[in-house]
Amino acid sequence: MLETISHTIQALLGLGSEAEDLTTAQMALRTIIIYIAALVIIRLASRRFLSKASAFDVVVGIMLGSIMSRAINGSAAFWPTIAASAILIGMHWAFAELAYKTGWFGPIVKGDRIVLIKDGEIQRRGMHQASVTRDDLSEAIRLQTRQTDPSRIRLAYMERSGDISVIPYEQEPRVLEVAVEAGVKTVRIELD
Repeated sequence: MLETISHTIQALLGLGSEAEDLTTAQMALRTIIIYIAALVIIRLASRRFLSKASAFDVVVGIMLGSIMSRAINGSAAFWPTIAASAILIGMHWAFAELAYKTGWFGPIVKGDRIVLIKDGEIQRRGMHQASVTRDDLSEAIRLQTRQTDPSRIRLAYMERSGDISVIPYEQEPRVLEVAVEAGVKTVRIELD
């Protein structure tokens, strides 16, 4: 009975066949199984893997796609390829755990943020290190603070994700006093 099921699965998936001998139906069935297996493996891994990705996550995504595609087109053995994908995601999870639990490992695998502006002054070394142009930095400042002057920015970083984060100086609200009429109370308006 189990032998019959095993032979049926082998025939349906074309296991043991050369890549050029796989039929359209076999490749379609392989695609379905690999898709489901990839979803299961990624769901077991981490929600972080699917969020804003760092280079650490992107490398795993590229490798996973490359490995899994080989099982679909028959250029690698089917079940060992699924196992290799699970091992890759397991390593990703282990590295993420190690990075979380230690202060030294995270920067090695995920990188570090780079200071672009400090106390209103553009950090040219950081700009060069992050390959950020003045226009890139100006765009981030405009989009995040609706300002254009870097001297009004306390800190700006190129984050590990590649995003630029901007922290402006706290601004005192502008106060506008309007006298309505002589002898009438003054109206005081605070503008942010």
